[in-house]
Amino acid sequence: MRQRHKVNGTRRKALFGLAGLVLGGGGLVAINVGANASNSGEPSAGGVSCPEVKDRLGDIPRAASAEVRRSLDLMRRDIEAADTRLSSEQGVSSRTVLDPLLAKRSAILERIEIAVERTGAERPKDLQSLAACTVGDTATTPAPSGNGEQSPQQPPATGTPQPTGGPAPADFVDITKVQPNVRPVANGRAASKGAFRTRCGVNKAGRFNSDNVIVAPGVSNGAHHTHDYVGAIGVDAFTDDRSLAASRTTCTNGDRSTYYWPVLRDRDGVQESDADQQGGGAEGNTGKILTPARVSLQFIGNPNAKVTAMPRFLRIITGDAKANANGGANANARFTCTGFENKVELRDKYPICPKGSNLMRVAKFQNCWDGKNTDSANHRSHVAFADERGACPAGFRPIPQLVQRVTYKGLAGSTAFAIDSFPESMHKPVTDHGDFINAMSKRLMKKAVSCINSGRRCG
Repeated sequence: MRQRHKVNGTRRKALFGLAGLVLGGGGLVAINVGANASNSGEPSAGGVSCPEVKDRLGDIPRAASAEVRRSLDLMRRDIEAADTRLSSEQGVSSRTVLDPLLAKRSAILERIEIAVERTGAERPKDLQSLAACTVGDTATTPAPSGNGEQSPQQPPATGTPQPTGGPAPADFVDITKVQPNVRPVANGRAASKGAFRTRCGVNKAGRFNSDNVIVAPGVSNGAHHTHDYVGAIGVDAFTDDRSLAASRTTCTNGDRSTYYWPVLRDRDGVQESDADQQGGGAEGNTGKILTPARVSLQFIGNPNAKVTAMPRFLRIITGDAKANANGGANANARFTCTGFENKVELRDKYPICPKGSNLMRVAKFQNCWDGKNTDSANHRSHVAFADERGACPAGFRPIPQLVQRVTYKGLAGSTAFAIDSFPESMHKPVTDHGDFINAMSKRLMKKAVSCINSGRRCG
């Protein structure tokens, strides 16, 4: 069965919804999803038609049900968006709509597979065969990849980026026209005013992958976008605490922590070597990966208290890679330009930097810890942000705050760049994020805390 939409100048809303969860035996649930339907129940010329997914799912483990529901709803919205584009953009081709839709559906179907597999249940089979959709007689078809799974077939390289669903012109703003919005922090009498800098260089060696060892350990391409790494060498989805502690590092002080974030790409017609690979062009992340000119990793104190040591192997994620779809509650993106970093920070726009100024991404990590856990089920609840006065939530204690600044040269006046993202996140600046696993030795962490609490600047 295929999900069908009718496009006839006035797009009708699909009758597709999640009717609810029915508990089954053994912790399984049955996902009841109504079929997509058009007014006539048949696809019209130019309408998007996609395979029905619910028939292939069967009983879903209860622990995976929320992710499956979100994924199915996201696919519904992707089909609606594709129909809207066909009906509202004059002269748009079917392939221009279908190719990005295929990449998005392929990524979402893989997330369903991962969500089920992580519960210990058997991974759903052949879901990738449901990724391809049609418009009239036009279709995209998945092509076999080297790992035996299905990946989107890419259009031939032409020297210009293929349509990937963003970013939009409205995602950029001239920073010189933005009013100052950065307020200095007022320190109290008990403030920890020092700072500790760890110097780990930039990723000149090109150590990239599309894994995420925090969110999807043991899952290749768990991020569906490419990450830039400094610190511990060789980090991927299969890194654990033991291998991290034994790793070599790019840091000059022996810090074996891993620091990673989505790559930034120049999308002005130059293709990267991953143009047809997962995490890269196969999922809408096109263009040349840019190496930062500088990466600053600084740990600072609390405006009203002394800080305590982070536990070794503490995991922290700041920002939300799906912020535009998740309502923005965990969004923490910050963009600015050199010369403006103490005056203007943009949370949901890319800055157009003036001549002589460089693009800067700023990530400020959580600075309170629950005193017990190095991670949590949602990878967030074991850490928190202090309020403006430096007060941590009840039961949490202040820890050094990682402030990460990544600077790129050569982008003054440009709107031809974007961060990597999940296909459905459309390279929106609000989805920028950072990941960190503390693997400093206890001795090095003790030194950092001492520097911060005594008001010194070290590193």
